[in-house]
Amino acid sequence: MKTLLSFGHGYSSQALAEILVQQGWRVIGTSRTPGKRRQQGVEMIPFPGTDMAPHLAAATHILISAAPDKTGDPVLQEFGAHIAAGAYEWLGYLSTTGVYGDHQGAWVDEDTPLTPATTRGRWRVAGETAWRIAHRNTHIFRLAGIYGPGRGPFSKLRNGTARRIIKEGQVFSRIHRDDIARVLAASIARPNPGRAYNLCDNMPAPPEDVIGYAAKLLGLPLPPAEPFETAEMLPMARSFYSENKRIKNDRIKDELGVSLKYPDYRAGLESLLAAVERG
Repeated sequence: MKTLLSFGHGYSSQALAEILVQQGWRVIGTSRTPGKRRQQGVEMIPFPGTDMAPHLAAATHILISAAPDKTGDPVLQEFGAHIAAGAYEWLGYLSTTGVYGDHQGAWVDEDTPLTPATTRGRWRVAGETAWRIAHRNTHIFRLAGIYGPGRGPFSKLRNGTARRIIKEGQVFSRIHRDDIARVLAASIARPNPGRAYNLCDNMPAPPEDVIGYAAKLLGLPLPPAEPFETAEMLPMARSFYSENKRIKNDRIKDELGVSLKYPDYRAGLESLLAAVERG
């Protein structure tokens, strides 16, 4: 039986699980708080705190969403030897486009040298390397900013907490959660061990444009513009603005045959609003 073991089974992993469960897969998900991550058709187990040996033995495929830290990758630290010896058909490691660092708004693709500008980015580069070494069937997925059901600007606009931070020339790439799941499913169906893929839509855009379009959809006034240089922001939020690049996604289309359901933020926001209105 095809069995996915999903370490750190969260927002994006759940979308993939929906696809696989419908196809008759067994899906096992780990979480520090599995009671909060319940999903129909998915066996949720606590990790740490569970003997993972039988689950690792049952898995044919593994997805790693758990983030590394300064000590390394938490899954490899615990199960590196077991995973290296496993006959897994496919391993997927969810990384980030932050591994590319700052390119002052220029385009980057999967062959661009990895020069992360943040500590988190450097941890991710180390994680990618460790997983490639750990198992020959590892695939790397570099995710742009994730949005989707329950993660969009509409609630912030409605409650008055949305902000338009303006930094001249700044753009970000994004990816809808459902398109992440579709790319992962396509890779599972057409594996290419060792390959890296950028997961993003077709339209990198300034963050203020996204807020502006969401406000237009809701018929609400634009939040006031705040210059980045003087805006009050937490250090982590400010660090995102230290990297400016446009991400190419040709590889997921050309090699995996993926046609994005939400090719730009406009299509994604329109769909999210329609779903909210239906619900």
